[in-house]
Amino acid sequence: MTVRQPRYSKEEFARRGNEIYESLVCPQVESGNQGKIVAIDIESSAFEVGDTTIQAVDQLYDRFPDAQPWVIRIGHRAVYRFGSRSLSKKR
Repeated sequence: MTVRQPRYSKEEFARRGNEIYESLVCPQVESGNQGKIVAIDIESSAFEVGDTTIQAVDQLYDRFPDAQPWVIRIGHRAVYRFGSRSLSKKR
C-alpha cells in the first residue's frame, strides 16, 4: 500500500482546489451532477466525479497515482454537513 504525503499546507490545498473548481471544473460538471463528489488533483487540474468521496478519489488515483486531491460536493460549499439545522426556513 502506498503512503501518500501532502505536499502543501491546508490553506494552499483549499486555495488551489477552490480556484481550479470555480474556473475549470464547475462549468463542466455542475449540470446534471448536483450533490455528487468531485476529486480534483491540485497539481494537474485533472478531476473525477463519483457518488462518494472514496469512489471519486480512487478513480483519480487510478489515473494519477501521485495526485494531491481536493474534494468538493457539486453545488454545495462543503462535502459534509454537520447538524440538522435547515437554512431554507427561519422560525
